[in-house]
Amino acid sequence: MTDPRDSDEQVRVGVLSLHNSKETKAILNAVDDLGHEGIWLRRENTAVSIEDGDVAIEPEVDIVANRLLLSNTEEPAELLGLATTFERIRPMLNEPAAVLTAVHKFATASTLANWNIKVPDALLALSNDRLNQGRQRFGEVGVYKSAIGTHGGGTWKVDLTDPVNPKVGNRQAFLQDLIERDEAKHRDLRVYVVDGQVIGAMYRYAPEGEWRTNVALGGDVLDATDDMPEEARETALYAAEVMGLDYVGVDLIEGDDGWFVLEMNPTAGFRGLHRATGRSPAPYIAKLAIEQVGGEVDDSRVEELSATLDDSRPDGMPRVETGPAGERPTIGYIEEVVVSGTSGSTQAFAKSDTGATRTSIDTSLAAEIGAGPIKSMTRVKSGSVKSGKARPVVDLVIGIGGTQHTVTASVEDRSHMDYPLLLGRDILQHYQVDVTRRTDEGGPDDADREEEYLE
Repeated sequence: MTDPRDSDEQVRVGVLSLHNSKETKAILNAVDDLGHEGIWLRRENTAVSIEDGDVAIEPEVDIVANRLLLSNTEEPAELLGLATTFERIRPMLNEPAAVLTAVHKFATASTLANWNIKVPDALLALSNDRLNQGRQRFGEVGVYKSAIGTHGGGTWKVDLTDPVNPKVGNRQAFLQDLIERDEAKHRDLRVYVVDGQVIGAMYRYAPEGEWRTNVALGGDVLDATDDMPEEARETALYAAEVMGLDYVGVDLIEGDDGWFVLEMNPTAGFRGLHRATGRSPAPYIAKLAIEQVGGEVDDSRVEELSATLDDSRPDGMPRVETGPAGERPTIGYIEEVVVSGTSGSTQAFAKSDTGATRTSIDTSLAAEIGAGPIKSMTRVKSGSVKSGKARPVVDLVIGIGGTQHTVTASVEDRSHMDYPLLLGRDILQHYQVDVTRRTDEGGPDDADREEEYLE
């Protein structure tokens, strides 16, 4: 581990992030703007070497800010091991042990409850029988969550008169009380904390036809930094301290008995917060990293930088030739995937169709896995039918390779089609499509291209 640096020496801050992230870019740019050097630790430029007992990081950094995204990979242990490697060599913000607890929603709830922080009542069970034996205590409607998920993915409001499954795909799931003090508003509170300081807070409102408030789902936001209740502020600060996180988005909701912590997000986005409050956490994270190893910053400059979310390409991003498609992995024209709902999961063949806006699923398959509940209706153009057909849409979790995608899929009768799943651009935007590759070994080709639009 490096010794603290002289106050007049430049600090090299590495941001460990393997995905393209506006937040990572903003942190790196803030480091540079504060007179130090931000370095993006990515696949293209990063290595750790042990030679003759000496351990070295390439590129060389003095401290690491951990922004590995664990919530949408099927192998979070691999990334945790990588973060732990760096944490054993250099000081790290958001250390792996704290991040592991935070990304597992039930581990978060258990930790906070053990420190007398209010969280909604919940039940995690490893067996189907035990989970369903206990579901009646949550009433007729409750919240069903995968233990690991992001952007509202893996979270459902469910009818608990029907049984649920203890796993979604290969991920543990649990039941939780639904807290709605005012059913008409559907809002929660996101408080962003850096180094024991509230940087900003916003009320998040669910979009029409939705009960989740995530900005990634189209939720609206309103500045709450100065007028949020003191109980909510103190709860957020205490929760961040208990979890041992240097920077975190704390999600709270108000119930009849006060404020409850819903989740803790160590890789929370900045865009919604900046839109609502006019403040970016990036320079405060940069300041913490620089000062942690003895560097100095101008506090007035930090405040000035926070008014802008600078997500332009940072100098510390490695310049490599990635080709026109960038880092997107390749998916086949026909791909075998794992599709999951609230009552089960199964493997199925899916057809890739870049002409379809939305993923769609066969009615029978949706019923088999417990896809739902129905969120709204969408109108779909198909063939020569100009007016289109109205179809229900549901949340669905689809696993492709090592990545899980939560999408809002339309439900239709595909019994006359060869494939029960159609992958639309909501998923295919993350991939290159190789039309010559198919995992069904040359199976039939159904002509079911569709174009969707929302009413």
